[in-house]
Amino acid sequence: MSLNWITEKELNEIPFDAFLLLEECQLNWIDEERYADAWGLALRAHPYVVWAIAKRAPQKAAWAERMLKHGKALPPADTQALFQAERTLLRAYEDWIAYAVNPEIYHRQPFLQWDERELTGLCDFAGKRVVDVGSGTGKQAFAVAPLCKAVYCVEPAWSLRRFLRERAEREHVKNLYVADGLMESLPFEDGFADIITSGHVFGDSPDAELAEMLRVTKPGGMVILIPGNNDCDNAVHHFLTDIGFAFGRFEEPGDGWKRKYWLTKG
Repeated sequence: MSLNWITEKELNEIPFDAFLLLEECQLNWIDEERYADAWGLALRAHPYVVWAIAKRAPQKAAWAERMLKHGKALPPADTQALFQAERTLLRAYEDWIAYAVNPEIYHRQPFLQWDERELTGLCDFAGKRVVDVGSGTGKQAFAVAPLCKAVYCVEPAWSLRRFLRERAEREHVKNLYVADGLMESLPFEDGFADIITSGHVFGDSPDAELAEMLRVTKPGGMVILIPGNNDCDNAVHHFLTDIGFAFGRFEEPGDGWKRKYWLTKG
């Protein structure tokens, strides 16, 4: 389902080569079962993308070659058919494309304008070392930076890491640091953080993700998750509450009521 973050005008100005900007992890996350014809047409027209995928994400090399072979077996495509195939793929992965091409596209989304007190009111951040996982453009990190000793932004997308550094410089935030990493592989030693926060990224591999966040959290520290799930008892909710997370409700502008979760590490 399209997120509609990117306007039609913006989408028309983004070339298919934007896929060359994606991270290894993003390429590995591509659904191999979807959009075969679109991938086939697009990769037939841009075979160098197959080479680039194989170099950046070797685990995806066989899939890319298979899509290219599939494309060569399809009937010849006219200009409009190729254009529509490329647009289908750019729209299907528009979040990653937005991050890579222009993080401001994500930063302007109305759902990021929720009340920061929904986070800062959950515990005392004063003097604490905070790790924010999947920082994006910094909604949570910049909310807690004025309160804490230091906040470490973990973000796998190079373009978002650059955005975070530039934003910190622009807003004169001196205690914010940026690192490459994934939720299930955080670049910190055991017990590094007093508080770990994360927004809109938890839930793909909940056991591994939570285990890694708990590893990095000090005993007595807190894990705070705002996973972006709707206000209902879904799988994420049951996973977290079954192991002792408390939860509350808050509203994301334009996207309705959501839930937030927190747990003190024993």
